[in-house]
Amino acid sequence: MRRLAAGAVALALTAVAAPATAFLVEATTSVSIEDVHDEAALEDARQKTVDSVRSDAIAFRPTVVVVRQAVLIRGRLYLRLLVADQDGERSAPFRISTATGSASQSRPRSSSSSRAS
Repeated sequence: MRRLAAGAVALALTAVAAPATAFLVEATTSVSIEDVHDEAALEDARQKTVDSVRSDAIAFRPTVVVVRQAVLIRGRLYLRLLVADQDGERSAPFRISTATGSASQSRPRSSSSSRAS
């Protein structure tokens, strides 16, 4: 009888619970750059690439897009983007500053170096 009651309670809790709907995505993309020395062209390519990820690769409305890394190699701009909705910002394993558009670790990384005595 106890098992039946415990099962009924577990079933009731499962039926009432709502799943979390936080979205947090890290996307990697690249775009070809014709003139790597033209700052305006680089900024334009970065903006078009971010807009393309927001419209084509993400199936939710993001509240923040952070460029985590940008690398220019042989005429290609490689971008690592962090895209999150409002709930995803709160559940991220690091803090997202929407004022500066940057992300920082919330917990310090452990150091493997040791001190010499």
